[in-house]
Amino acid sequence: MEHKVRDPALAPRGKQQIYWAERNMPVLMRIRARLEREKPLAGLTVAASLHVTKETAVLVKTLAAGGAQVILIPSNPLSTQDDVAAALAEEGIGVYAWRGMNEREYYNAIGFAISHNPDLTMDDGADLTVSLHKLAHGIADKTLDYVTEVAKGVDFVKVASKIRGGTEETTTGVIRLRALHKEGKLLYPIIAVNESYTKHLFDNRYGTGQSTWDGIMRAANALIAGKVVVVAGYGWVGKGIAARARGLGARRVIVTEVNPIRALEAVFDGFEVMPMSQAAEIGDVFITATGDIRVIDLDDILRMKDGAILANAGHFNVEIDVEGLERIAKSKRTIRPYLDEYELPGGKRVYLIGEGRLVNLVAAEGHPSEVMDMSFANQALAAEYLAKNKLGIGVYKLPDELDAEVARLKLEAMGIKIDELTEEQRKYISSWELGT
Repeated sequence: MEHKVRDPALAPRGKQQIYWAERNMPVLMRIRARLEREKPLAGLTVAASLHVTKETAVLVKTLAAGGAQVILIPSNPLSTQDDVAAALAEEGIGVYAWRGMNEREYYNAIGFAISHNPDLTMDDGADLTVSLHKLAHGIADKTLDYVTEVAKGVDFVKVASKIRGGTEETTTGVIRLRALHKEGKLLYPIIAVNESYTKHLFDNRYGTGQSTWDGIMRAANALIAGKVVVVAGYGWVGKGIAARARGLGARRVIVTEVNPIRALEAVFDGFEVMPMSQAAEIGDVFITATGDIRVIDLDDILRMKDGAILANAGHFNVEIDVEGLERIAKSKRTIRPYLDEYELPGGKRVYLIGEGRLVNLVAAEGHPSEVMDMSFANQALAAEYLAKNKLGIGVYKLPDELDAEVARLKLEAMGIKIDELTEEQRKYISSWELGT
């Protein structure tokens, strides 16, 4: 397959990384063995816009084992592991990815994926899906010029009409695609993989909870014990980050929220809750996890104490007002890899990790393989489901029985057994007649 990676010579190291991930992803490996026998994806092209990591490589190789031709592009300019990209290219995957892409290169990659006329799309953040829909609907966007530089002469309406369906991995992406459907512009069915319990209950909470702190500690080498940590957003990602902050010995963990139910939940979980304007004055480490824009704005940054550390765990680099920070900073310098120091008017300094992009993938390796095992098992099963079933246009949840199958396989791989309902118990909980 045609490919474009940073350095093909990195392939041997990438293969070792993929091997390690495969050792720790038993659910997906079980699914791979079945797909390899049955070939449900034979003859189909899958265009996947995902973080190009060793875990993603296990998913991609599983899709290929099921008979698919796979095109892999990144879903973030800074998250690609170049050795993994090289290893996949050597194994015949159409990879167009390298770490540190600029905006033009990132959207060129989307053009590369679209130009292969896919049957299925697989997304993390919805940039691939949304770009194709904008082009098909004739919606102007500067980034689309970069897409069409590579996808020259492509009939985007025809490409979209051929697609059987797509999948979406993230909360942010699902929000975008539901909005697209609400406006009547969605052109093919989407399975919201993020809504599977074995995805968001584990990946978002335990995976991001751990890997976010991994990225912060690698970048800043900061001691978390004794610090005041501020977590913006108390969805599943925020819950995981706050819980891990407490476990690392943070002196205070403060949550900021706009949703009263989530704010109340944070209070009942034992965390302080207050507005960001108040938290900004007392926090040592700030982490955004909301999916919204300028959650930490310039006024908040100017209130922060000298030495405050800022990190983002949301999908896009819009949650921290990086543009405003760049505009007012007296100076900027890189102190450590992925750690930039900004001197503010008045002499205070704040430290931004990874340009405000996904801290766990920019400054670390992303989620542990064990948790991505379930997330990507859902992706593989969603691709198979779309290949076998014709869905109407809409945004769907993966069937509950497939979600439960992922959990069953994970427990089996961990050597854990659970009880089963007796016939009497099944009858009791399914009947309206039986009671006290």
